[in-house]
Amino acid sequence: MDRLHLINVFVAVVEANGFAGAARRLGLSPPAVTRAITELEAQLGARLLTRTTRVVRVTEAGARYVEDCRRILAELAEADEAIRGLHGAPRGRLTVTAPVLFGALYVTPVVTEFLQRYPEVSTSCWFLDRVVNLTDEGVDVAVRIGELPDSSLQAVRVGAVRRVVCAAPSYLAQQGTPQRPEDLAGHTLISAQAVTPTPEWRFRSGGQVQALKVTPRLQTTTNDAALAAAVGGFGLTQLLSYQVEAQVRSAALQLVLQDFEPAPLPVHLVHREGRHASLKARAFLDLAIERLRARLAQPA
Repeated sequence: MDRLHLINVFVAVVEANGFAGAARRLGLSPPAVTRAITELEAQLGARLLTRTTRVVRVTEAGARYVEDCRRILAELAEADEAIRGLHGAPRGRLTVTAPVLFGALYVTPVVTEFLQRYPEVSTSCWFLDRVVNLTDEGVDVAVRIGELPDSSLQAVRVGAVRRVVCAAPSYLAQQGTPQRPEDLAGHTLISAQAVTPTPEWRFRSGGQVQALKVTPRLQTTTNDAALAAAVGGFGLTQLLSYQVEAQVRSAALQLVLQDFEPAPLPVHLVHREGRHASLKARAFLDLAIERLRARLAQPA
């Protein structure tokens, strides 16, 4: 069989977690899928999958091989798209990643406008509070908040966000408004860093950034939970300005200690450089840069 066909079948089996699911996805019979995997393993001289009557698992060799296969298939798709793009519009699947709440509030409106503009493109949005490796995971465009490490990726700055401390007006009316970071010791604090044994909040004082260890009464694993507790009047929390933008505008939350905020964190759009920046990715970047710069220019 053609090696490209075998690779497509192998990737489908891994992504579908089984032969039957891959057969339905590819429009093949289960025996045809089984034969393709057997032939691929014979050509490679390595076991890629282990099979039982109920479960198909990827071997260590298979796990390494499937990542290479995904890159090969992605590059082939991009090469095809580049040729078509000389005389056509963007098409194919675009994968975008961003932090969860930033993705929901800022990226989703850009994606829906992009899809309306380019009907031959579909999009997968990975909104995750972790750093996704663009090359290894086949992602086209990523939003990064914070300083960027050196890499071979291309980055375009679209704005910045601030670390802010806030609370509900009802809480501040009852407990008072802190005037300096040291005053937080006498307040009820909410931290969205439950995995950190000793959470730290950052402030600027005397031209220096200081990390203040805090003792929160409530620690959560999500920003949404910390936000909800603060809006409910439980205490003070430190989040990023975009995460509380709507609540500050509606006066559900009030910012405090603004004179002590550290320097804003840059927001970048990151993508793979050179020929890996596909036509669909370039079209998305053009739109996203314009829209995000406009949104992030608005004060929270």
